[in-house]
Formats: sequence, C-alpha cells, structure tokens
Amino acid sequence: MYAVIRAGGKQYRVAPGDVIRMETQAAKDGKVEFGDVLAVSAEPGSLVTGGSGASVTGEVVEQGRGAKILVFHYKRKKQYKKLRGHRQDYTAVRITEIAYEGKSFKAPELTKKEKKVKAAAAEGSEEVKASARPGKTAKKAAGKKPAAKKSAGKKK
Repeated sequence: MYAVIRAGGKQYRVAPGDVIRMETQAAKDGKVEFGDVLAVSAEPGSLVTGGSGASVTGEVVEQGRGAKILVFHYKRKKQYKKLRGHRQDYTAVRITEIAYEGKSFKAPELTKKEKKVKAAAAEGSEEVKASARPGKTAKKAAGKKPAAKKSAGKKK
C-alpha cells in the first residue's frame, strides 16, 4: 500500500515504514499527521484518486540542516561577484500508518538496534552514537593521537 501526500509544497509517494526528508514540520510529541492525502493505493494496479477520508501518520526521526549550497552571482565585465551559502532545515519522518476506508496499514516494528540509536539520539549520548555508526569505533570517534614529529635538520 502507498499514498501520495502533499507537505511543504512538495508531493511524496510514501508507504508504511518509509523515511522521508522534508521541509521542517511542526510535530506534537514527535508525531506528525498529514491531512492532505492526494491519492491512495491499496493493491498493486488499483489507484484511488482524491484520498478524502484518508490519513497518513508519521513519527519524527531526526531534525537537522542539509549540506551547504553555494549561491554564486556573477556579472561579467562589471566586476560584480557575490557568494552566499545556504543550508536548508529538514525533518526526517518515518511513516507509521496509512488509514483509508476503515483499513489501517501499519509499519513494521523497529529492530532493537534502531530503537537503541533512536533513544541515544534523543538523549544526545556521544558513545552510543559513535558505536552505532558503521566502521567507527568509540576509540576512533573520541580522538586520534598526534603523529610523531620528524626532525628537520640535515646530516653532514
């Protein structure tokens, strides 16, 4: 099952369990309700347009800022150059439920590792965040030892 929702001036095709990054959303207790459902599909091949009476619910996974985008204005032969940077705020939302005509399609439960990472993100614990990243150990994340300095003198 999937639904097409409108949020932040954009349209998203979502299914239960999907995580989407969208413009900053106001959330009550970490829950987001999308009322503007454009279409709903319960079975492959059947699409019900005008999803009136449908609702999509999600939970906030993360809020942050995206990568920096450089905006460069330039006019040739006029000695005019302007460089600005921009970082867009975003909210990552995990779709938990799509309800339509009395039917409710829910996302599968999170695994233990995903729950641990989510709890650590809520607390702000650095050790758990470092251990949750693949390829990083807590020792590496804590800091590196400085390299030994080489002597600069010449031998005669």
